Formats: sequence, C-alpha cells, structure tokens
Amino acid sequence: MSHNTITADKLRRGDTIGIVCPSHVADPARYARDIAVIESLGFSVKLGANVYRDTDGYIASAQERADDLNAMVADGDVKMVLFGGGDGAIELLPLIDYANIRRHPKLFSSYSDGTSILNAIHAQTGLVTYYGQGAGEFYDLRYYDWRQFSAHFIDDTPPSRFVSDSEWRVLRGGTCAGTLIGGYTSIFGLLLSNEYFSYDTSRKYLLFLEDYERFSNVGAVNTYLSAIEQSAFMRQVTGLIFGHYAAEVPDILLQRLERFGAAHDIPVVYTDDFGHGTRHAILPIGVDAVLENGQLTLSY
Repeated sequence: MSHNTITADKLRRGDTIGIVCPSHVADPARYARDIAVIESLGFSVKLGANVYRDTDGYIASAQERADDLNAMVADGDVKMVLFGGGDGAIELLPLIDYANIRRHPKLFSSYSDGTSILNAIHAQTGLVTYYGQGAGEFYDLRYYDWRQFSAHFIDDTPPSRFVSDSEWRVLRGGTCAGTLIGGYTSIFGLLLSNEYFSYDTSRKYLLFLEDYERFSNVGAVNTYLSAIEQSAFMRQVTGLIFGHYAAEVPDILLQRLERFGAAHDIPVVYTDDFGHGTRHAILPIGVDAVLENGQLTLSY
C-alpha cells in the first residue's frame, strides 16, 4: 500500500451505509429496491436529505448535493458512503469537507461519474477510495458483485489479488507496478487539469480506465485517451487496465488500446470485470499493485 494512504474500518453487520446522489436525481421506486436489498444483507441505510430534489432543473444544487455528502461524513453512525453515476459530480469538489474526511475516514464507493469525487478525496486526504460499485448495483445484485463487495468492505482480511470473472485480453504484454488510479475515461481526463486532483511525481501509477458504448463511440474514447496521453501525468503511468466497453468489444477500440501501449512502452490489458457491464469488480484507488501479464494477475 502507498506510504501516504489511510484506510477506513471495514463494515460490520448492523452498520449504517449512507447513500447520496452527486450525479442524478434518485428514482424513488428504484431506490426503494436498492435499500431493501442492502437492508436484507444486514445493514441500515441513511439517505441524503436532497437525493430527490431537482433544484437546478435536472439535479439538486451543488451545495445541496455537497451538504448531503458532508453530512454523511459528519454522521458518526455512517460507516460507508455509496453513490452512483450520471453527470455533475465534479461540481462538488470545491465544496467537500476534506478536513473532516481526514479526521473521520469512511468507506467511499462509486464508479462512472463518481470518478471525480473518489479521486479528489484520495488526492486531498490520502484515503483509499473504491471504484466499481454504487447503490444501483444492489437493485439486481449479482453473486460476483456481492463477493467483490464483501471482499473489500466486510471480510477481515483484505484481498491480495484481483478476482476475475472474465477472460482478460493482453493487448500489449509485460509486467508493471504502480499505485492504482483511474476511473471513467472522460472524467479522469478532465481531472488532470483540476486543482482538487493531484498526483505524486515521485511515484509510478497503474492506470485503470473504462468507458461504455452507450455514452461514447470509439472516436470519443480516442479523444479522451489522447488527452490523457498528452498530459504530464502520462510520464508516471506504467500500465493500463481497460474495463468493459461493450458485449462485443470493437476491434478498432482494441487496436487503439494497443497503440496506446506501444506509444508509451507499457503493458495494456482489456477486461469485462469492471465498468458498465454485468460485472462490477472493485478497484481500490491509492493501493500499490503489480500487473503480471504472463500470469494475467493483478496483485495488491
């Protein structure tokens, strides 16, 4: 694990999980199902006060959404904060109470548009955050997703190796090591010019990214990848793990990822284990890891 990082305590049965909506307006019927499933697993749920508000016409105001997140941090009963995707989470970055997160570290898990908050919290506090699952994954909870949740957030012994449920494709071979960092491709690219995100130029990073065919065609993914490639951050990247894009991933995307690896002389793999597909593996942001392409393993 990175020398500067802090980690939050694991969950115990009966603990409270807080749910907020930095990126969308909650749907009452859908969230009722999410909450029922989480409660059936032995946890209590606390909803943010503004999750159903659309103050800005499409979402609650940035202050309302930040108030919900900060309230969960300040609530001594809440052990974990879950939130899903959509649009607009990046608005919250100047409004988050990072000092209180440092004083009272909790588990933060999200993915997609949650990329901005997860990475900003880690950058500002050193807290390990978790990319891969929000509240929505409990609506139709799959066994693989539940095992991932349990391994990272409940089991006493943290996982030492990524557990796969799909066949990884090696697009450029090699072994590499670095601190895990990343998320949704476009959001991560935007963060590279954001004052609330930073990285250590003395460290190396193992980058993970994902995108989804419903939201970005391959041309758009190429644009986001190019922006990342042209940033100073790219000098620190030792390898790339790219997550689920489509049920039948286009060859042109795989070829673009191959070129990414060749241009920077780094290993690149593609997997359906995390992202917007049917599998929602969890990747801890801020943990040191080793990718061994010869054995197709990711060890923490």
